[in-house]
Amino acid sequence: MSWDQFDNLEKHTGWGIDFLERYTKFVKERADIELSYAKQIRNLSKKYQPKKSREEESRYTWCLAFVTTLRELSDSSSQREALAENLHTHIVTELSRYIQELKAERKSHFQDGRRAQQHMENSWKQLESSKRRFERDCKEAERAQHYCDRIDTDSKTDGEKARQVAQQKQQAAEESRKDYLTSLNQFNQDQQQHYHTLVPVIYQRIQDMEERRIERVGEAMRTLAEVERKVLPLTSRCLDGMTEAAESVQPRDTRQVVEMYKSGFEPPGDVEFEDYSATMRRSISESSYLDSRAEGRRHSRKLWPFIRKNKGSAPEDCSHLPPEQRRKKLQTRISNINREIQREREQRDALLKMREVYERSPEMGDAGSLEPRMDEVKQSLERLEEELHRNQGWLVEAESRLAEHSRRRQSGGCGFNSQVTTPDGSYTEDHSAELHFKSRSSEFDDDFDDEEPLPSIGTCKSLYPFQGQNEGTISMVEGELLSVVEEDKGDGWTRVRRNHEEEGYVPTSYIKVFLDSNAKGAMTYI
Repeated sequence: MSWDQFDNLEKHTGWGIDFLERYTKFVKERADIELSYAKQIRNLSKKYQPKKSREEESRYTWCLAFVTTLRELSDSSSQREALAENLHTHIVTELSRYIQELKAERKSHFQDGRRAQQHMENSWKQLESSKRRFERDCKEAERAQHYCDRIDTDSKTDGEKARQVAQQKQQAAEESRKDYLTSLNQFNQDQQQHYHTLVPVIYQRIQDMEERRIERVGEAMRTLAEVERKVLPLTSRCLDGMTEAAESVQPRDTRQVVEMYKSGFEPPGDVEFEDYSATMRRSISESSYLDSRAEGRRHSRKLWPFIRKNKGSAPEDCSHLPPEQRRKKLQTRISNINREIQREREQRDALLKMREVYERSPEMGDAGSLEPRMDEVKQSLERLEEELHRNQGWLVEAESRLAEHSRRRQSGGCGFNSQVTTPDGSYTEDHSAELHFKSRSSEFDDDFDDEEPLPSIGTCKSLYPFQGQNEGTISMVEGELLSVVEEDKGDGWTRVRRNHEEEGYVPTSYIKVFLDSNAKGAMTYI
């Protein structure tokens, strides 16, 4: 580089440091944007998480796919946070420290250059001073010699004095000449050293400093790309999860709607003619009456889908549902829980792999920062496994009841002598009533353990007398009015109360129910 471009070189290196500071600021703002983006994405994911009250959302594939998408989106935001942290750690912090070191080094080099320039200026001034003094002394010696020559022709005394002065001036000129030669030699030496030794060394140091700065800029740009490249596999995995979730959406989810709302009961048959003149024909046979009574029970059970459901929150074990619906509900819930457990296990495995990567390469992130998330996944797994075990127990109970009910229906009633008075005054054994009642005998004890009595939802009138000989039942006479406190749940029994004190179950086919008009879905059992 030319020796006379020192000022331009100083400006150029200053501009290089300004560029490095500007690039550092760019990376910092880029990291801040990534951090803000991650925060907004996480908040968006939380905002659209399904409500716990919407349990049906865990049943359909499109809802599950959306939940998966939200979870993967939240995981991808974690990768953006890791990217922002690495940008701050590996680029912004390092470049800020390097800029301070670079400024100090640049200042030292240009101070050395200025000292060298100042030394050359001083040497030049010394040369110029000795040169002007030599020139002045030479002129004075010349004038003294001319004066001496002129005096020699006039007077010897004045001539001697003039010669002495001329000799002094000659000596002074000679000394000035020697000083001038010394200063000239010194200046030439200084100049040779300045332009061939000092300045090239300073310029080389500045050049080395500038090359290191440029190399550092390239390294920072490469690090920026590599840091982002390292999070791409994890981000790509999140996108793969979203794609798999989208591919899992099944239009045949409509079948689940059919299964969910299918009660398991047949549609009601035609309403038959009620012959109120039957009381006048007391000779009706016992067998025909039993057939009509069984038919009445069959009709009452057919009307189950239209019975008003009890108000209030449903029990967690789904015991408020008909047996088949309860089984399906529990199976669906267990399936959903298993899917959630699988997702949490995959999340746990991903976190373990990420922790291994961080432990092997600490520059990629802090392994300790993953511990809170791993604890959260562990607690979630424990909660889901406990919930799975609880629902599996309920499912075993529901399936055992269904199997028992099916066996009894196939084998026929084993019978017990529940005496029922028919309209003609004869008695018969209600085998089917005992069959249905035994299937709920274990539930009756629980029903009557309530501390507070159930509210009345209507009234009923007994069509036939009934002798309640088993625990949990209540006897009634024909034409008696009772309060209804719980509707038939599909098993042929209705819970009634007498005088706010005596309470129990009676066959639904033996009564005529009048629900309160304000009860939703009110209807009459016939």
